[in-house]
Amino acid sequence: MIELLAEPLAYGFMQRAFVVSLVAAVVCGVLSCWLVLIGWSLMGDAVSHAVLPGVVLAYLLGAPFAVGALVFGLLAVGLIGVVRDRSVLREDAAIGVVFTVLFALGLVLVSVVPSQTDLNHILFGNLLGVSTADLVQVLALGALTLAVLVLKRRDLTLYAFDPTHAQAIGLSPRRLGAMLLALLALTVVVALQAVGVVLVVAMLIVPGATARLLTDRISRMLVIAPALAAACAVAGIYASYYLDTASGPMVVLAQGTAFAVAYLLAPRAGLLRRRPPAPARVA
Repeated sequence: MIELLAEPLAYGFMQRAFVVSLVAAVVCGVLSCWLVLIGWSLMGDAVSHAVLPGVVLAYLLGAPFAVGALVFGLLAVGLIGVVRDRSVLREDAAIGVVFTVLFALGLVLVSVVPSQTDLNHILFGNLLGVSTADLVQVLALGALTLAVLVLKRRDLTLYAFDPTHAQAIGLSPRRLGAMLLALLALTVVVALQAVGVVLVVAMLIVPGATARLLTDRISRMLVIAPALAAACAVAGIYASYYLDTASGPMVVLAQGTAFAVAYLLAPRAGLLRRRPPAPARVA
């Protein structure tokens, strides 16, 4: 058993894959708690897809992929706000328009840009191809994002549950929302290396949703979600190594399996643990 666990760690690319996936899983797991509580799952989907053209343009300009992804992530958030606030459209429609158009632009750029680099890795991830420079970038952005989330956890929690009360005690819900969206963009950049644009949304939503099934306290969610995401990252990479499958999708499948187990067996909210409603009584 020890040999099976140690064998993948003998390779440098596997060591980097483990570190990147763990960092991405922890950061996404923490942020996912607030996304689930606020109801921003679709916003996470929008930002994760909207970064694609930024990544391709960054390649053309010789800039780091993270720079282009961050710029277009913030651009997407800004455009969604403009369309929502200056039209009769609701937020879900604004999100749908902005992220589909930007994602389509990214796909067009991928198809026409001559490249010696396989830009499809941006779509589906290239966890086993992470370089040392990529690793440093992920560690730096991950540490920054996680530090802000931890320092502002009380304000963000109050914003999630009662923005009116947050404003009454001197906090700015608009600024907190903007900060959370900026952190979402940074987190997408971190997770991009692990699972690609298409699957980032799973890492941003599934851990928080699973933790919500297991507890109704935010303090516990903030422990359960990243711990569960990290465990699934390790399990997914080991499974991909021995089954010879893609690493990023296996990490997401592991998270999906954990969610299914929680959905069925969670102590209070599990489908198989819920008590059937008491039969009606005739007075």
